[in-house]
Amino acid sequence: MKKLLSLMLFLSLAVSLLAGCGRQEVEAVASARKVMTIGDTTFNSENWEETVDPHRTYNGWACIRYGIGETLVHYTDTMELEPWLAKEWSNDGNCTWTITLQDNVTFSSGRKMDGAAVKQCLDHLLANHDRAPSDTKIIDVKADGQVLTITTSEPNPALMNYLGDPYGCIIDVDASDFETGIVAGTGPYVVVDMVTDDHLTLTKNTNYWNGTPKIDELTIRTLSNGDTLSAALQSGDIDAAYGMAYEAYPNFENGDYQFSSIQTSRAFFGSMNMTSPIIQDTAVRKAIAMGINKEGFVATLLDGHGVPGNGAFPNGFSSFGGEKVTTETYDPEGAKAVLEAAGWVDTDGDGIREKDGVKLTIRWLTYPSRQELPLLAESVQASLKEIGMDVDINCTANRREFLKDMTSWDVYASALVTAPSGDPQYFFTTSCLPGMSYNFGAYENEEVRAMIEELSTEFDTAKRGELAVRLQQAILDDNAYVFCSFLQMNMISKTNVTGYTAHACDYYQVTAELDIN
Repeated sequence: MKKLLSLMLFLSLAVSLLAGCGRQEVEAVASARKVMTIGDTTFNSENWEETVDPHRTYNGWACIRYGIGETLVHYTDTMELEPWLAKEWSNDGNCTWTITLQDNVTFSSGRKMDGAAVKQCLDHLLANHDRAPSDTKIIDVKADGQVLTITTSEPNPALMNYLGDPYGCIIDVDASDFETGIVAGTGPYVVVDMVTDDHLTLTKNTNYWNGTPKIDELTIRTLSNGDTLSAALQSGDIDAAYGMAYEAYPNFENGDYQFSSIQTSRAFFGSMNMTSPIIQDTAVRKAIAMGINKEGFVATLLDGHGVPGNGAFPNGFSSFGGEKVTTETYDPEGAKAVLEAAGWVDTDGDGIREKDGVKLTIRWLTYPSRQELPLLAESVQASLKEIGMDVDINCTANRREFLKDMTSWDVYASALVTAPSGDPQYFFTTSCLPGMSYNFGAYENEEVRAMIEELSTEFDTAKRGELAVRLQQAILDDNAYVFCSFLQMNMISKTNVTGYTAHACDYYQVTAELDIN
């Protein structure tokens, strides 16, 4: 009996020791699991980013930013094309493109990415997207193994640039849920949960073809309020931030945080409502352009984190940078003279000009999720008051409803990456042609239309640059747009985060290199 009791005691102790070891192993595995949270101001319905479905309006930005989808081509930080899901491509000088795909790519669904899968994706894109058909001009896609043959309705020299747009993310159509907006891509991360305007939860793609994702669970939190975003990073609720307010930067200029900065082609600019009676007055448009203190806005309200705008593209941007065009410079006295000559006079002494009994009030529509835009409105209101204009600011997350009512606003200030594909054609086709998605002010100019048509079929790079300069000059001469500044993008993270890098195209926020220690 004593031997039996001793044996039972020994076994009990052994089991306890083994259980303790098991718990330690489980705890060690749990502690090694990497979890990260990024606060982002832009993943929301206000910015047309309700889901990660690249075939829905501008939702492709979330798809490519957060490492869910990838495109056939990749942009360098000098906005040159390089291979990504496609390893090479060629054009016959006319309407036929041949694209050879990478051999070793697998969707997060487990399906191999071959020509048939990419053709299915492109066919679905063209059938559902609002811009892709007119941008790409694709009328036929054929697949043979890893080779695609694409035919366009007319020569389209910018085709590969357009296929690098976020809507060009290659997804597994069969494994994607287009009702919920959750898709299966080729990127390093997979969506497991999504609540619009709140959060996106991702896990690593175990089928990823181009390296090993480092983060086990990644959450993108929508924090559109700048103060909330700053507080979340300081408190440790998030590990990194995109879209931080400039006035909050001093909170992170110490050894606990790091900045990744780059100059971009994201322009903050005003579109004139060409249907508004007050904006149809050429003197008013000219005076607005002369009365905005761009340099003061960048230096004072942006604390130098940006570059004053001239044309539609930043200075030094390839062969069509803004330094190649001329526009109105800040000249308040000259602006006053222009208004006086046009009959806009302050007759009652209240500081605001009138004409035919109408006050010179400019209804300035903008939105808060891009933190530069409310600051721009504040700056414009102050500088235009000096020349006798009253600026009535409507800064609202509901700006879509106001945009629909053309009688409710005079100038719409927004943020747009004017050359997201490294090519000038995108801006002009989306913003300067009647009926296009970003031509909010209903601008129309037959000379501009003809040049855009010429640009869309011109393969010679030098000639494309010349046309882009002429197009910028034409819209600037009309004062149909006022380009105020370009974004110097800063992404902020804790020092234990690596691989959180800003890119000139404003894509690729989450990659397989993103890591946290």
